[in-house]
Amino acid sequence: MKQLMSGNVALGEAAILSGCTHYFGYPITPQNEITEYMARRLPAAGGVFIQSESEIAAINMVLGASAAGARAMTSSSGPGMSLKQEGISYLVADELPAVIVNVVRGGPGMGSIAGAQSDYFQATRGGGHGDYRTVVLAPSSVQELTEIVPLAFDLADRYRNPVVILADGILGQMMEPVDFDGLVRPPEYDKPWVLTGAKGRPPQAIYSLIFDTKLQEEKNWKLQRKFRLIEQAEVRFETHLCDDAEMVVVAYGIGARIAKGAIKRLRDEGKKVGLLRPVTLWPFPAQALQELAKTVDDFFVFEMSAGQMIEDVRLALEGKGRVHFYGRPGGVAPMPVELYRIVSRHYLQTQPERGER
Repeated sequence: MKQLMSGNVALGEAAILSGCTHYFGYPITPQNEITEYMARRLPAAGGVFIQSESEIAAINMVLGASAAGARAMTSSSGPGMSLKQEGISYLVADELPAVIVNVVRGGPGMGSIAGAQSDYFQATRGGGHGDYRTVVLAPSSVQELTEIVPLAFDLADRYRNPVVILADGILGQMMEPVDFDGLVRPPEYDKPWVLTGAKGRPPQAIYSLIFDTKLQEEKNWKLQRKFRLIEQAEVRFETHLCDDAEMVVVAYGIGARIAKGAIKRLRDEGKKVGLLRPVTLWPFPAQALQELAKTVDDFFVFEMSAGQMIEDVRLALEGKGRVHFYGRPGGVAPMPVELYRIVSRHYLQTQPERGER
């Protein structure tokens, strides 16, 4: 049965249905509804909710709960995510699963409370110290958000690695009909590493401090092998009207929905423009772009930022084709007609003969 819910509330319910038993958070706009919902709903479902004294405390509470075998989640935005970076690095080094939600707001600094896409680098590049990666999932609708949450918990448990859900203030606040009937709770994985006491077995420990540089290098290479496995197995993306496209827009999250509106207008005018929407921002769908580059010369990157994903697009294309860009940073969300005008101009400029059709 469909229910009208905001993205933040739907995310909280999907997390509980996915088996999340522990949530730790600290208030910051525009994700406060997640914390509010979990405060009311999670204890009633038999779980543990704690409003921590800070974002730093919240991420370390997640680490402790995960080490004890719980499915744990935290959420934040902007400056709060910056404060969590050290703890996220610890989670990766300790190989502990967790789901971390970033409802992105405009920045840098305290920025604005409007939805933006300016935390792409932080999420996809390993925002803390050391050589590490987190899986990054980018939903574009409230319904997809409810489907990505169980996937996030599943990937976190499967690979023993934190997973970031990169939403934004628009998606978090907007209300859409959602249906939880198809939500499948992720399977329970065997966790022999869990710290539950040493009765009947040898004691074990979870730690990331390794003074021996040789052992530290071995640990790093072990993590890198896991990241390569994730890159091979977990790439997700959507294509829209790409079969005959002469130009492909690359956009993610709420930006992809704006792009679809622009593409509809372009198609109505006979302009052959398609869309590639990365669902996993890391691992990035580089091979999909390379396949498109066999028949497409022009790629148009649209982001609600000054331009961050454009670097991954250029890296994926390896010098093939032409890459164009349009961005609106600071929390500005353009209407589809604005993007339509920009893309239309580039479409005609790249191939002058198109204007003669």
